[in-house]
Amino acid sequence: MIQKIINLAILILIFFTDIIFSQYQNVMISNQYFPEEVSIMINPKNINQVVAGSNIYYLSYDSTMSGYYYSTNGGLNWSGERLQSSLAIPSGDPVITVDTAGSFYFIQNARNYVPPLYDRQLVMKSTNGGISWDNGSIYGLAGKFQDKPWGCVDWSNSIWRNNIYITWTEFSTINFTLQDSSVISFTKSTNGGLTWSQPLRISKRKGDGMDSSNTMEGAVPCIGPNGEIYVSWSGPVNLYSNQYAIFFNKSLDGGNTWLDSERVATTQYGGWVQVISGTMRCNGFPVTCCDISNGPYRGNIYINFSDQRNGVTDTDIWLIKSTNGGVNWSLVKRVNNDPPGKQQFFTWMTVDQSTGYLYFIFYDERNLSGLYANVYIARSTDGGETFQNVRINNNTLQLYQNAWIGDYTNISAANGHVRPIWSSTLYNGSIFTAIVDTFYSIGITKIDEKIPSVYSLKQNYPNPFNPKTKIRFDVSKSGDAEIEIFDITGKLISTLVREYLTTGSYNVDFDASNISSGVYFYRLKINNYIGTRKMIVIK
Repeated sequence: MIQKIINLAILILIFFTDIIFSQYQNVMISNQYFPEEVSIMINPKNINQVVAGSNIYYLSYDSTMSGYYYSTNGGLNWSGERLQSSLAIPSGDPVITVDTAGSFYFIQNARNYVPPLYDRQLVMKSTNGGISWDNGSIYGLAGKFQDKPWGCVDWSNSIWRNNIYITWTEFSTINFTLQDSSVISFTKSTNGGLTWSQPLRISKRKGDGMDSSNTMEGAVPCIGPNGEIYVSWSGPVNLYSNQYAIFFNKSLDGGNTWLDSERVATTQYGGWVQVISGTMRCNGFPVTCCDISNGPYRGNIYINFSDQRNGVTDTDIWLIKSTNGGVNWSLVKRVNNDPPGKQQFFTWMTVDQSTGYLYFIFYDERNLSGLYANVYIARSTDGGETFQNVRINNNTLQLYQNAWIGDYTNISAANGHVRPIWSSTLYNGSIFTAIVDTFYSIGITKIDEKIPSVYSLKQNYPNPFNPKTKIRFDVSKSGDAEIEIFDITGKLISTLVREYLTTGSYNVDFDASNISSGVYFYRLKINNYIGTRKMIVIK
């Protein structure tokens, strides 16, 4: 009788563990001044230093400004305020990057204190982990509208190491009209952001000036292993043809010269403006990254984007890659692994240069109905061939008619530490990160595509074991699956699986090297199914 009571208590503890434990700790960075449209960067040489930026509305809803945030303990706690400069008004579209000395740069749109507005961009520098920022430096000033900058620092061992490169959209005037045009421009700094080169046009094609899919926008540069500069952006193949593409260009000499004409890397169905119910605007800009790690995929160039090739109610996240410097590109790979019919949007990508692993962030409506979304991370450890998907947010994002959550999310990864950032409608506007230091489901393998008749959790084998065992389970209906390990007291020991799984049979590995001998329990939760079994570690 006593043993039955003990067993019942253990099961109660196990079943209510979700109330106490969550897979990834979510941290609210800020809910001041209605923050949205976000950027984040880890210092690879000091992972405790994390800096983020956002749009804010400090004075009024029609006055976008820039908010900065910094953490000295890896993203667990944050401080910050709005940026100020006497050169121009910091005005959003934040980009955070870091150089090899640990100096952070905040790249952003800016507006003059008198008209014309938004004819310049402002770069501010911090040498103390984002705690304080200098007055900044300016590029642009051409009497034209400057928009959507992105930047990177050369971390290669080339002669251009520590150069800062920025690409952005330059409109022909400060107005958004059909008669105006848009091109992609480039500038660089070779002295830590003190001065900038004369802007150079790197897109031969022009878009219109309507800030729509017919506009050339979304240029994001990255660095290759030998200091190459790679960049892609979205725009029309020919104006008003309703044909859109992801374009690619590169420089092999530190940005002095570029290809004679940009190349088409792939088609972007429907263009970069995508309609998602509950959002005022949704952009599918491409993100370019290159693997400069010493791993097996060093030199691979990746472009991540979203489009609606499967229909306007089934936006998906895509990846293409080049293994020969952008000469040829692969077929598209679908990053989100849910069944067709749901929306995924606002994607971003990064490469952890310590491993070459790819990480993606995006909003995701799988398993939801109405105006709701979750936030997912996808990871690829095999050069963009396969992807694991994991939900990272604890609170479902509620959208509403014409909700404004910015133009992009962002994600940074260094030395196995991943820090995503996203906007939420919680607290009338807020921004969050998640503490992702372990990516779950590493050892999961799909062993049978046949659809099982019922859910089931099998006995682990071998059992007892030391130190490794396999756990098999069957998924009869697709859903968010979770497998967790508990000790005899009901304390959570490990999360093996936390991701969306399609129907089939799976094996997942469990390594007990870091725990002591004893009795443990493992639990599978998926949809309305909960299964629990006992296993024994003997050392």
